[in-house]
Amino acid sequence: MDSKDVFIKHVAQTSPFPLKIEVKKAEGTYIFDKEGKKYFDLISGIAVTNIGHRHPKVVAAIKEQVDKYLHVMAYGEFVQDSQNGLAKELAKLLPSTLDCCYFVNSGTEAIEGALKLAKRVTERTEIISCHKSYHGSTHGSLSVSGNETKKYRYRPLLPDVKFMHFNKLEDLELVTEKTAAVLVEPIQGDAGVRIGSQEFLEALRHKCTKTGAQLIFDEIQTGIGRTGKMFAFEHYGVVPDILALAKGLGGGMPIGSFISSHEKMNLFTHDPILGHITTFGGHPVVCASAWANLKAIQEENMLKHVEQKGQLLEETIAHPAVKEIRRKGLMLAVEFENADLVQKIVHACLDKGIITFWFLSCPESFRLAPPINISDEDILEAGKRIKETIMASC
Repeated sequence: MDSKDVFIKHVAQTSPFPLKIEVKKAEGTYIFDKEGKKYFDLISGIAVTNIGHRHPKVVAAIKEQVDKYLHVMAYGEFVQDSQNGLAKELAKLLPSTLDCCYFVNSGTEAIEGALKLAKRVTERTEIISCHKSYHGSTHGSLSVSGNETKKYRYRPLLPDVKFMHFNKLEDLELVTEKTAAVLVEPIQGDAGVRIGSQEFLEALRHKCTKTGAQLIFDEIQTGIGRTGKMFAFEHYGVVPDILALAKGLGGGMPIGSFISSHEKMNLFTHDPILGHITTFGGHPVVCASAWANLKAIQEENMLKHVEQKGQLLEETIAHPAVKEIRRKGLMLAVEFENADLVQKIVHACLDKGIITFWFLSCPESFRLAPPINISDEDILEAGKRIKETIMASC
């Protein structure tokens, strides 16, 4: 039984058609397979390795922490330097109302915690989310995701969940004094990079403030430099009550966090105590990696050129067969006439050494989300191969 057979038989699968690249090594923008083929990773493991694979500062921080200690205690009991350092770094980068972090292990866990916190703060139960949104696959996060094809097999899900249309001002009438939280992505990711309007997000903030509902921003895909700002909400000047992060935060390690004020987070400490718990959340090695990741972005001034690099990539792949490119920074959706053509292009790109991927709720587009520090030379070369693939496929 070769390694691919083992993968199919003994590693639980998520679809009938995995990409099955046999990874030997990853470095910077590249992934290498066991036969030595080099791939341009233009999705960063789905917006995870935002500063590239195995950034030297991240690797050094991981090695340093491994030599000290690994897991020592469940979350919230012991004082650990890497956990403290990461929390302090995030507090420095965020508005003063977002000064307290709860570290978990993934994005879906961050959403679960954010929903619980909103219910505790407001003592309400109603949650409002958006059609075509994606917030995770665990029971609660699936309940507030707006793609019915991913949900119907697992009903009944959470009660008291409503959905509004993203960027539709009239739907804000759904938000009332009964609403515990409104959960939105400032830029919808798996809906195919749907960019929030200034008017909508400002009006949403006003409505939540007026009704006492907690505004939760899911920045699991958009956060940590992906859009050209450290956090996408900075483009709008609209600050959430609760912020969910994951993916790009960890520098390639598994992490999630939901962030709010110290006052609100303190509600988890009583009535009952241990109001939210996790064994592995805030793992010292993962926090060391995430802390080094944030420092590297700032020290190397990576945010400065994200918009320019995104524009260069957009221009390089432009072709008459492309119906639309939706983009913010280095978060792109490339739309075509139909889903079959997208599948054809994604697989043909793989043959050319380019890793792209599709969207859960927008099958007629493929995604691009390369490392934010990708070189212009790599953009031009990878973009050239994508354009050649589009030309050959249409």
